[in-house]
Amino acid sequence: MKMIPLGRTDIEVSDWCLGTMTFGTHTPVADAHRQIDMSLEAGINFLDTAEMYPVNPVRTETVGQSEETIGSWIAKSGRRDEIVVATKVSGDNPGWVRDGRGYDGQVIAEAIEGSLQRLQTDVIDLYQMHWPMRGSYMFRQNWTYDPSGQNRAETMDHMADVLYALHKAQKAGKIRAIGMSNESAWGMTQWTRIAEENGWPRMASVQNEYSLLCRLYDTDMAEMAVNEDITLLSFSPLACGLLTGKYQGGKVPEGSRMSIGPEMGGRMTDRTLPITQVYLDIAAKHGLDPVHMAMAWQRSRPFPISAIFGATNADQLAHLLAGDDLTLSDAVLSDITAAHRANPMPY
Repeated sequence: MKMIPLGRTDIEVSDWCLGTMTFGTHTPVADAHRQIDMSLEAGINFLDTAEMYPVNPVRTETVGQSEETIGSWIAKSGRRDEIVVATKVSGDNPGWVRDGRGYDGQVIAEAIEGSLQRLQTDVIDLYQMHWPMRGSYMFRQNWTYDPSGQNRAETMDHMADVLYALHKAQKAGKIRAIGMSNESAWGMTQWTRIAEENGWPRMASVQNEYSLLCRLYDTDMAEMAVNEDITLLSFSPLACGLLTGKYQGGKVPEGSRMSIGPEMGGRMTDRTLPITQVYLDIAAKHGLDPVHMAMAWQRSRPFPISAIFGATNADQLAHLLAGDDLTLSDAVLSDITAAHRANPMPY
């Protein structure tokens, strides 16, 4: 597994990251612990979670269980120093966490303490804000995104308040690095500017959706990442399972993401399955497993990425890990580029 620096920090992470958002519900504790062991054996040292996980669905009574599952593995294994742990504070929400009130500097301090307790650790390696409090165009909101109601002064004050709280937490040894999630290029440059002007920790990463079917990151965000040394933690690199091919032909496997939410978070449109088939056909043409092709493609991009994948069970993880040494040929990459130009933005 390739190791990459996390932003401008001294933290080295694998370019694949084990996502844990099913830990505690769809993935039982024993299987989750096995997945962490398997990932370490494969050279993956990076785990991503959040205080609101597990998801699908998110429920108030299960909030924190993914962190608790990782924490129990840490306590049981004694291998804390072998993993890099990333977690997130929740933004505005329907009431799952802190009655939906999102975060500010005070909440950040409280939330860090909660995550440290659940993770059974003294320090969080990467602490992220789950989405910006001013709003976001992510999760299909790009189609109707309207930032005209934002108040710049309030946004700047909020960012400074949050960054100062993170600065204090870092000075206290409770976090090592910080990152955003579901953020824009403008947002990332403002977080970075304010941090640098005040000597506070700067953003090391941004966690946004990125896959063969969702490529919003390819322009402004890519330029930001290269010039500001921000690592993309790409979530849903398999497009919530679409790129496995398991939903083609109208199939809905029992227990799958689509069986829980048929719209797949807005990803299911009239174009989604036909365009997915285009990529499945490219994989078949070149004799590749589509899962392995989708993950290997992440490594071909001209900006730093650690791709966050999830597996409901250890068997799915074993399948994914079987392709960890794949490098795509120029012919495959050329076909992917042509497919994207002909079939942009399926959702």
